[in-house]
Amino acid sequence: MKRFEFVDITTADVAFVAYGKDLNELFANAALAMFEVMINTSQIEKKEEEKVSVEGYDLESLMFNWLNELLYISDSKNLAFSEFEVKIDDKNFRLESICRGEKINHRKHETRTVVKAATYHQMKIWKEDVWKAQVILDI
Repeated sequence: MKRFEFVDITTADVAFVAYGKDLNELFANAALAMFEVMINTSQIEKKEEEKVSVEGYDLESLMFNWLNELLYISDSKNLAFSEFEVKIDDKNFRLESICRGEKINHRKHETRTVVKAATYHQMKIWKEDVWKAQVILDI
């Protein structure tokens, strides 16, 4: 009889690949994908604006900081966003954005899964015909 064996158990994570014609659209679409995991973004009205700025040392760290800053704002201010106007300085790895959304109202909005954090695990950003980003969210 075996004393033990290692098994591969699927972790409770959500992964997505975002696409964009440029880095601005890629980062906006990654943010939208993350919020879609948490809430039905089609129900979010653009009533409030938040300016968000983040920096990184490469594109992956910029994505990591961007998504986690959005989670912090969402959690601390009870906001959900459905529109992201993103401007990236890819030479200095800086991102400036205006995010539009509203306060989360559980009677109005279909809420979904709580996202704890964006992770670096298997994160990659690359360009083929379009820009692509693979992201795993810890839920």
